[in-house]
Amino acid sequence: MNRLVPGDTFRDWLVEILGERIKNKDCSVDVLKYRSTSHTVCRYRFIGEDYSVIAKFFAEPLGERKEYDAYSAMITEYNNLNRAGQFINVAKPIAVRSDFNCVLVTEYIRGKKLLWHMENRERLYDVLRSIAYMLRNLHDNTNSHYDRENEFANFHHLLDQLRLEPSIRKSFDMLLGKWWYSTLIDSEHGCMIHRDTSPLNYVISKGVPYVLDMESCWYHANCIRDIGTLCAEMKNYFQLNCGSGMKAEPYIGHFLWHYCRSEEEFYRNTRILPFFMSIGLLRTARLYRHSPYNQYLLKEALFCLKAIESKV
Repeated sequence: MNRLVPGDTFRDWLVEILGERIKNKDCSVDVLKYRSTSHTVCRYRFIGEDYSVIAKFFAEPLGERKEYDAYSAMITEYNNLNRAGQFINVAKPIAVRSDFNCVLVTEYIRGKKLLWHMENRERLYDVLRSIAYMLRNLHDNTNSHYDRENEFANFHHLLDQLRLEPSIRKSFDMLLGKWWYSTLIDSEHGCMIHRDTSPLNYVISKGVPYVLDMESCWYHANCIRDIGTLCAEMKNYFQLNCGSGMKAEPYIGHFLWHYCRSEEEFYRNTRILPFFMSIGLLRTARLYRHSPYNQYLLKEALFCLKAIESKV
């Protein structure tokens, strides 16, 4: 934690852009830095004001990817938040400024994250239902053409990042070929998707779900990608913390059921879900490349893709 006082350039700018939200223009500001983020992300808490904001500094990368256009990334997330915010609850963007290390300032959402609900099982079914409804609203209101080829190009790019043994890669490529020639993941239209479906990126505030971190949003995507990758996150959590990924199955079924509008749609999406769960598991596998757990994730991702062999 750090504390900023009047006269600090960044603190003074925050007070200026927040206007009437800050009554005492001379208040000090506590700074709390978040861990395990792709960029420097801090919460700025205005002492005595009961108000906070989040600042994300795109020119301060902390992940593996160091070379990218920070300004473009800042503007992209700002625009994504504004677009999605027309249809769902997001951490509303307040301002951007390139000369402060390409910072994006958003409102701070008080509440419990989805991960907390997974850890405590408190109202988890209710929380998943509300997130399902929220994602459905986002997808239904952002219809566009569907870029099917991009789904497969991204899958292959993900496999390239994992640097798999040739025999394992060959198995993935063979199964992806079967999915490619199938019509299962064809769609009449694409949509905007959240894409970064970490349980840390959903907050429940007074019973209402909010989405955080929309830097990685896609357009022209298959809506079930968000559903499948979030289901993969649940499976991974239960495997790591509860002894078996199978314990996630009731929650996965519940989540998908409430996303769908009809029994027919539910049945159709259960056939598509394994493809996108495989993507979600492989995304997690990148974090465990030097751990034995990586083999479990690869095995499960391959098992998901094998669903195509019983659906041809």
